[in-house]
Amino acid sequence: MGEHHHDHADENHHHDSDHWKHNGIRVIKGNQLDDNTPQTPGMHRQAAITTARVGAQKIWAGTVKIQADAKTGVHHHGALESVIYVVKGKARMRWGERLEYVAEAEAGDFIFVPPFVPHQEINADPANPLECVLVRSDDTAVVVNITDVDPVEKPEEVYWVDPIHAHPDAKKDQ
Repeated sequence: MGEHHHDHADENHHHDSDHWKHNGIRVIKGNQLDDNTPQTPGMHRQAAITTARVGAQKIWAGTVKIQADAKTGVHHHGALESVIYVVKGKARMRWGERLEYVAEAEAGDFIFVPPFVPHQEINADPANPLECVLVRSDDTAVVVNITDVDPVEKPEEVYWVDPIHAHPDAKKDQ
């Protein structure tokens, strides 16, 4: 009986190593992030950790980039809690019914956004992009863009321009 148990354990161990190989640690390269996630005007979100990509059940993680001197539209994330880590640049956060409250964060700082808080991310640096890592408390990509608020600082439409996405005006020149 003991030997049978020992053999059984060996079979499990062999199975487990194969299981861990395919269901263990996952590395998502920075150049393999997914644009197919809800967007807000003025910012570019890219998903890294999602249920679809890695099987995450309780968190979502990705990056956010806001061009120099740009502001996002006003939005909230439903029941989700969000943590923003500023990698590069200077962030100004506005929140409240009319975005009357403000705080700033710079590289190395963490920002906590509670559920249902209307907010606006602003790149407080007129010359350089703002780059952040974003983590949310659930994989559900909830983004509620609010259009009927009169923000203290008007959001600006900023186009995401890179080798894949041309500036809309560039197409007119061709």
